[in-house]
Amino acid sequence: MLLRDIAHARSGDKGCRATLSVIVYRLKDFALIEQALTAQRVRLHLCAIVHGAVERYELAHLGALHFVLHDALGGGVTRSLALDAHGKCLSAMLLGMRIEPTRADIFYNPMETP
Repeated sequence: MLLRDIAHARSGDKGCRATLSVIVYRLKDFALIEQALTAQRVRLHLCAIVHGAVERYELAHLGALHFVLHDALGGGVTRSLALDAHGKCLSAMLLGMRIEPTRADIFYNPMETP
């Protein structure tokens, strides 16, 4: 399944760092993204843009993971020549990540409504 099947995301900029939050539609799916979206895996998925470290923060009560992506915006909005200097496309890029449950207790049913 794709991450976008169970979550939505928001991204933004803070200088040369991008911030990215992934929020599940249903709280019961939080365990799946908590398992699948490690800081290392997010960095590998976005390696064409993110050149620094990735920090992950868990907000389980909100069903969200928040990532800080260092050295991801080419020096920041006022210095970058990138088309997406604010990093808004990062959320769409991450939502295209394929994730699969590896634990038997995590089950996703795409026919179930939120």
